[in-house]
Amino acid sequence: MSGDSWHIVWTLLLMAAFIGIVAWAWSRKRQQDFKEAAQLPLEEDDRGAHSTRENGESR
Repeated sequence: MSGDSWHIVWTLLLMAAFIGIVAWAWSRKRQQDFKEAAQLPLEEDDRGAHSTRENGESR
């Protein structure tokens, strides 16, 4: 195989992988997972209001 043939094969493999990932992400089986993930920023935080490094405050 010449160099151009390898480029064609590589491009087709990457395109197939991309299409597979898109199909997996948009499948109906994933819909509930994405709905739950979309609600995460709106949920109440269970951690207390303690000063921690995570929220930028020092003790």
